[in-house]
Amino acid sequence: MAEHEYDADDLRRIGKAHLESLRQAGIDWLPAPSAAARERKVAVPSSQPKTTPAAAAPAVAVAVEPPRLRAAPVVSSNLATLDQRRLQLQTLAQEVAKCTKCAELASTRTQTVFADGQVGAELCFIGEAPGADEDAQGLPFVGAAGQLLNRIITACGLKREEVYICNVIKCRPPGNRTPLPNEAANCRSFFERQLELVQPKFICTLGACAAQNLLGVSTAMGKLRGRFHDYKGIPVICTYHPAYLLPHRAPEKKKEVWEDMKTLMQRMGRTIPTSKQE
Repeated sequence: MAEHEYDADDLRRIGKAHLESLRQAGIDWLPAPSAAARERKVAVPSSQPKTTPAAAAPAVAVAVEPPRLRAAPVVSSNLATLDQRRLQLQTLAQEVAKCTKCAELASTRTQTVFADGQVGAELCFIGEAPGADEDAQGLPFVGAAGQLLNRIITACGLKREEVYICNVIKCRPPGNRTPLPNEAANCRSFFERQLELVQPKFICTLGACAAQNLLGVSTAMGKLRGRFHDYKGIPVICTYHPAYLLPHRAPEKKKEVWEDMKTLMQRMGRTIPTSKQE
């Protein structure tokens, strides 16, 4: 019987059949060969024993082409499970707690104030920064402004535990001053990652500082409120901060805030309890 010689087409068919058998066995990727292996030549011997050197069929030298590998799948925050996102959010909170990018804030804070609420909440409220009560308790909106926010949430037919509440920055500025631009910038990556993991369907900013930092604008609150904006595909409504509505400041603005909340609830497809409607 004549010795069988393998040409390039034969080798491709053999290689293809081998890869298909591996795939059927559940192996769908192979490690990439080294540069040296890619350059190595493979000699394919004849199928019959050699009798003499002169009678031996010449070896066929071919370059081995590495199999094409499929990239390992990357699981984004949008595809991660709720439990995975909760774990990532906890890790982020721990990272925030160790942050010292803003030397003044890090040296004067009692603790960082990350958030209150659960991953997957439909609505996220965003304020500007923790105050004294928040700094003491480690939770956002727990002082007088927080109590008013609780009443607003309840009036909308919601419960505080159903929403997610956070601030643009995670440390209390001394004297409750407005966060400085560099402080907001230092916290921006934490803040954006936080929203990416929570994945709210709607956002309500509280106060000009929160609205301007989220949307990247310098527009006054009077012109921002009353209509929807967009943050990475999420509808955003801007309204006044609850602290601004307290008796010693501008309680007359409560009516405008309530109009904003009714607009938001309508967009969310929720009905405000009749007893709370004006």
